[in-house]
Amino acid sequence: MKFCKFHGFGNDYLVLEAENLKSVKSLSDFARQICDRHYGVGADGIAIIGKLKSNAADFSARIFNPDGSEAGFSGNGTRCAVAYLHYRKIWTEENLRLKTKSGVKNYRLLETIDAGHYRFEAELGKPKFDSASIPIQSKEKLETVVDFPLLVGEEKFKITAVNVGNPVTCVFVDDFDAFDWRETGREIETHLLFPERTNAVFVKVLDRNNIELRIWERGAGETMASGTCSVAAAIAACLRNETERKITVHSPGGQTTVFWRESDDEMLLTGRADFVFCGEWEMK
Repeated sequence: MKFCKFHGFGNDYLVLEAENLKSVKSLSDFARQICDRHYGVGADGIAIIGKLKSNAADFSARIFNPDGSEAGFSGNGTRCAVAYLHYRKIWTEENLRLKTKSGVKNYRLLETIDAGHYRFEAELGKPKFDSASIPIQSKEKLETVVDFPLLVGEEKFKITAVNVGNPVTCVFVDDFDAFDWRETGREIETHLLFPERTNAVFVKVLDRNNIELRIWERGAGETMASGTCSVAAAIAACLRNETERKITVHSPGGQTTVFWRESDDEMLLTGRADFVFCGEWEMK
């Protein structure tokens, strides 16, 4: 089973072609095996690329987490998938339309840094703010979920949540070291308020143009970066009137640019995708 590994700011994905996975009985089991960092190749997820006979999109991409669950979308995972297509010279045009579980996303190649290393701008659609779309099981339907009180263990946090292809819950903090954000993230991910679980992101506003993140991803745990979490955190900060619509998002793996376009509500994410290696996985 041939694959190539790419990463977006340390958020690593194994990219495979769907036609090579026809004999795989369970993609969930396969994802758990190959993503295991001790007994497998190791990754934050897999991206499965498929060819389409459609006018709506050029390729499809399915994203699976290390726990075997399928994600609605991944900003870094899909960017790695698009980078794979360029690296393999399967696709050579500047623009590409990618069908995902959460809709068709548009990717534009901004720069080929060198072979296997690329920078893309992606149009990711429009955010959803109401409690039913996130989804959140609140007693009353909420048009937006901003500074909503959430009891986690014995501590209450104010959360701001949004769906950007995946549900993302943001907690704004002054200091990442003031509490155990990993344990809090783990508890928020599986909190009863979220029937489909959620990504948990801890956000520190640096100024009107910069925020810093710590990320606990649904189905993956702590990650060095996340495209969807970066977009959601930027939008949440803007909703709280703490930042502008175009900002730089700093995560342990690197920096991305998020632009929440006012004219049409479109979310734009600009970032890198970098080749690591290719290999072959023997099915077990």
